Formats: sequence, structure tokens, C-alpha cells
Amino acid sequence: MKISLDNGTADYRITAYEPGSITINEEIIETAVIVHAGGFRLWQAESIESLTEALILTALEDKPDILLLGTGIRQQFPAPALMKPVAESGTGLEVMDTAAACRTYNILISEDRHVVAALLPG
Repeated sequence: MKISLDNGTADYRITAYEPGSITINEEIIETAVIVHAGGFRLWQAESIESLTEALILTALEDKPDILLLGTGIRQQFPAPALMKPVAESGTGLEVMDTAAACRTYNILISEDRHVVAALLPG
């Protein structure tokens, strides 16, 4: 799926997604990744089952207003206890499949919202 929305001031956009890879600007990422308007970094999560509180905390390091959790090719919810740090930080959380998370990320950054997407490639 090619994504073409290009508004706002963000330097890092998700330009394409297909199961197994996420393209950020022109760079193809084939592993889990955390992306925000000012950059991205690889994320050590391998699957929804492998999520730990420490991995969730790494997604919150940039102190977003909204955290999008892309869970691969289908929406899956992590254990509720893992979401405690998100609730305690006051960050909004949306859990969705990764394709939807990519689209939502681009919409929110086009509105200059402070959003972080933590994405499993699926």
C-alpha cells in the first residue's frame, strides 16, 4: 500500500506499508520500529506476545500525546498490565493493525500532532 499524504512539518513520514516492511521516507524497515515526526529508531519488539513494560516505555521516551500501537497484519491487544505506563503518563493510546496505524500516523502528523507510532511489521 503506497501512502501519499504529504502535509505538515514532520520530517519523517511513512510512505509505504506492506506486511513485513514499513517504508519511512525512502528507507525500507523490515523489523519493528518506533517513528515520530523528528525521527525513527528500531524497536526490539518481535510480536505482540513479546511486548514487555520496558518495550512500552521505550515507545514513550519521546513523551507523545498519542501512542499508536500497530500490531501487525491484524489488530491484537496486549496484556492490560502492559498498558499501565501509558495510562500513568497521560498519553492517549490507540491499538490497531499496522496498516491502519501507518495511515493514522500520517494523518496526525499532517495536523502537527505530537504522535509516536510503535509498529510491528506483521
